[in-house]
Amino acid sequence: MHTVHCVRAVFTALTGVPGIELADVNRGVALLDHDGSTTEGDVRAAIGLVGYEVTGISEGRRGLTVLSPDENDG
Repeated sequence: MHTVHCVRAVFTALTGVPGIELADVNRGVALLDHDGSTTEGDVRAAIGLVGYEVTGISEGRRGLTVLSPDENDG
């Protein structure tokens, strides 16, 4: 996820996931705030739809850090 286009694609995909209240997507990392109903599977599926693969998720207090989506830059 190295271009602005890729960052926007991931951001747009994540904002469509029910329960995600805030998505801060930068190159290589997405920080998410959610209402507690969002699952890791929801996040992985949304990012997969735009051509990326999640390589790691770290969960904090109703927050998810999505690390290093796969290198499928367009």
